[in-house]
Amino acid sequence: MKKISIFGVEVQSITLSQGIEEMKKLLHKGAGNTIYTPNTEIVMEARKDSSLCKLINQGDMIVADGIGLVIGSKLRGHPLPERVTGFDLSMELLKIGAEKGYSIFFLGGKPGVAEKAVENVKKDYPDLKIAGFHHGYFKGTHTGSPDHLEEKEVLQSIKASNADILFVGFGFPKQEIWIDKYKNILGTRLLIGNGGVIDVLAGEAKRAPKIFIQLHLEWFYRLLKNPSRWKRQLAIPKFLYYIVRDSNGVREIENRNEEEGFE
Repeated sequence: MKKISIFGVEVQSITLSQGIEEMKKLLHKGAGNTIYTPNTEIVMEARKDSSLCKLINQGDMIVADGIGLVIGSKLRGHPLPERVTGFDLSMELLKIGAEKGYSIFFLGGKPGVAEKAVENVKKDYPDLKIAGFHHGYFKGTHTGSPDHLEEKEVLQSIKASNADILFVGFGFPKQEIWIDKYKNILGTRLLIGNGGVIDVLAGEAKRAPKIFIQLHLEWFYRLLKNPSRWKRQLAIPKFLYYIVRDSNGVREIENRNEEEGFE
């Protein structure tokens, strides 16, 4: 499968439907498979931080969750087919879990939010196996207190749950760093860093209306709802500025997984 490097971040050139099939394959590969969903803001951060870029690129599935990345890839002649969001992949994992019998653990949000998310998910997917849930407000690697007792208790809870899929909603880059550190000790088949998905499932946050999504204006909707985000939204014009200036910022690369015999 083709990959496109955008300022060093290697995203797979896939559609949502292809991403769904890719997730199904990962669920059959054993434990410790990871999904990262970089957007324009994340790529700009990784551009400045080589260790963060390397961490993201170690993911088993890396998709472009940002319309800016799609636009930038087209400007440089290596077009990504479409934006593939972490939210959409997460919703598909709920469906796959319910259909195939995979269990899911929800980790993230304020106290009580993950529990509410589970309650709502069970209404839509009564057959889905819930391995467990825990809020993200414990002391651990993601809060600057690695190996804290609270974190050890959460890790043990996840291990004991025998979860097949783990939703980690700490926000970038905390969730990616946390996943990378513990992916090989939890026994979980698939781990996905999906930001505010748990908040949305709990009803604590709302996704942009469909018309904004269709017009690729989710960023504008979030800005309207929260004007204080304006500095964060500058990442998009900055990204496009650097794309125009740097002829080598976007390039096609070979998929290392395919070289190693995986599909």
